Amino acid sequence: MRDPDGLLARAGVRGNPDRDQHFLIDDRVLDRLPDYLDDADASHLLEIGAGTGALTDRLLAVADQVTVVERDPKLAAFLREEFDEEIAAGDLTVIEGDALDADLPDFSASVSNLPYGVSSEIAFRLLPEGKPLVLMFQKEFAERMAAGAGTDDYGRLSVTAQHYADVEVVETVPKEAFSPPPEVQSAVVRTTPRAPDYEVDDEAFFLDFVKAIFTQRRKTLRNAIRNTAHISGLDDADAVVDAVDEELLRRRPGTLEPSEFAELAVLAGEHGFERGEAG
Repeated sequence: MRDPDGLLARAGVRGNPDRDQHFLIDDRVLDRLPDYLDDADASHLLEIGAGTGALTDRLLAVADQVTVVERDPKLAAFLREEFDEEIAAGDLTVIEGDALDADLPDFSASVSNLPYGVSSEIAFRLLPEGKPLVLMFQKEFAERMAAGAGTDDYGRLSVTAQHYADVEVVETVPKEAFSPPPEVQSAVVRTTPRAPDYEVDDEAFFLDFVKAIFTQRRKTLRNAIRNTAHISGLDDADAVVDAVDEELLRRRPGTLEPSEFAELAVLAGEHGFERGEAG
């Protein structure tokens, strides 16, 4: 396997915190990341933010094909040079561009050390694809993704992520595993795609409704529904409140399971709009 420090030296770059660049250089962590895929299909792995290719090298060892997306032109050029044989053999494709805008391939799974500044946006571009993901996040963000109802970390992020997949934190990664060390600890999240155990008529409205309600997480659900109609787009919040069970209305948003939010969203769609439907 290529040495992470050697790759940095050959690339002639240093991580730049101001540009959200923290290169993962711990061999042990790098070696473990592909293993978290377990039995997932590794035929075509996608890596977002390939940097100097330390993780790319390890993905090539387990995948039939790897596609990497790198937004830094200098790093993308280095990857094309460093991995020219793998590219020539058709094993590796380098896409230079922003992962939020680039056309992504039909990948089987993704293993990525995400740029923290856009990790949320990238995660929620990948999650709806319904593919297994092994992603590195800031530890606080990772714990919020995996949190269960009734815990302090549970919120909009938890409900939204768990709408698409089972989410688990599989490893905490110390600051020293990166060059330069970030200010916070990191964590590896594994998501296993599955259909939710509930149904919603309008997924976009469901996610917007959850977002709106959690802006009032310290309020009762009754007040949260009424106070956020301008965010959720409801025409008649009072009609929604009238349709919801009184016991539920006295609870706080952070105590509701995703399935309960789904039931609420369905009621909101039936009663909260002039035409009887969301949107």
